[in-house]
Amino acid sequence: MNDYSSYLSPMGRRLHESAIRRMGTVLARQTDVVSFAPGYPDSGSFPWEELREITQRLLSGTDHEVLQYGPTGGYTPLVESIVPILDARGITVARDEVLVTTGSQQGLDLIARLFVTPGDVVLVELPAYTGAIAAFGNAQAQLVGVRQESDGISLEDLDEVCERHRAAGRRVNLLYLVPNFQNPTGLLLSLEKRRQLLEWAERRDMLIVEDDPYGSLYFDDVTRVEETRSIRADDKSGRVIYLSSFSKTLVPGLRVGWVVAPSTLIDRLETAKQSVDLMSGSLDQRVVYEAIRGGAIERLAPRLRELYRRKRDVMETALRAEVGNLLSWTQPRGGFFLWARLPDRHDDMGLLAQALEERLVFVVGSAFFVDGTGHDRIRLSFSAPTPERIQEGARRLAAALRHPVASEHSSR
Repeated sequence: MNDYSSYLSPMGRRLHESAIRRMGTVLARQTDVVSFAPGYPDSGSFPWEELREITQRLLSGTDHEVLQYGPTGGYTPLVESIVPILDARGITVARDEVLVTTGSQQGLDLIARLFVTPGDVVLVELPAYTGAIAAFGNAQAQLVGVRQESDGISLEDLDEVCERHRAAGRRVNLLYLVPNFQNPTGLLLSLEKRRQLLEWAERRDMLIVEDDPYGSLYFDDVTRVEETRSIRADDKSGRVIYLSSFSKTLVPGLRVGWVVAPSTLIDRLETAKQSVDLMSGSLDQRVVYEAIRGGAIERLAPRLRELYRRKRDVMETALRAEVGNLLSWTQPRGGFFLWARLPDRHDDMGLLAQALEERLVFVVGSAFFVDGTGHDRIRLSFSAPTPERIQEGARRLAAALRHPVASEHSSR
């Protein structure tokens, strides 16, 4: 039996492979490939010695609960340690308003399970994070994009799109966005728009899903905490569901994230999580807790900001030297990504085909758009490769750009 399509559910037939994960597969199959594709942290930044010491201590056998089942909501000391992390981000919460998840991607999946009825409209940025597109798409939501401006999502377009779909009889309850150094654009949502979003959500009776994996990875003193202040920090009505994780600030292999929401919603999210994995990994949670308790994350944060700022600078310098004005972009003030506009004679898929010939991979811009556009963009991640590989990748990208490809798409 080779064809199982008749056995699949509607969701099973709708599943699509992540464009970012697909590029990882390409990378694994080839040698000497420069990868600007996945938003991976720099593995050289991981606190190997501290994590080794923590793990050895936890696995000494003195505490038999380390490898035992635990509460679905999360290891209690870890939950309690997340509360002051949130407080430093301006978010005041009680312990029962925090749910530990197996990475923030699981948080998105749980939110989709809890809030999306098939056919519901979920509003997302144009472009939007592919993991959110997958989570809400798998729940059979109709994903509708809202255009972005230089300071983040367009509030005018947001209101028009929301009301247009409601007038057509569709249920529109959720807006998903990444306000800090957005994936893929690197944009930073302005403070004024953050305030106006809360007013808009109250006026239009909407919930906001705020995804914040990059907020602490700012590159200049001007940005700092003030400009990355969470939307949830000023939410007085329970309109904002906030997600984050330790993947970018500690290590991604320890799959520990969290969701912040009113306690009544946390109870429901926890019930949904029970049917998914019962609990996030006990050992992972213990290691993260010990890293927090020992100050590892606090010590690591300024080093990460400097590391990724330097890598951003290396990529920008290398691109200017190698491709000149063929690419244009807005300098990211934090995060992992450079969002580049292509010259008129190229589109993202054609350029990727040429780049693969040069042993270079990146993520096509169209993967982040829910309306079929975005073929004039590519996402280049500077977080994982070494400075030397970034420079080599820029040379290979320049070689790929020397082969004009007629655009087959209408995104111009």
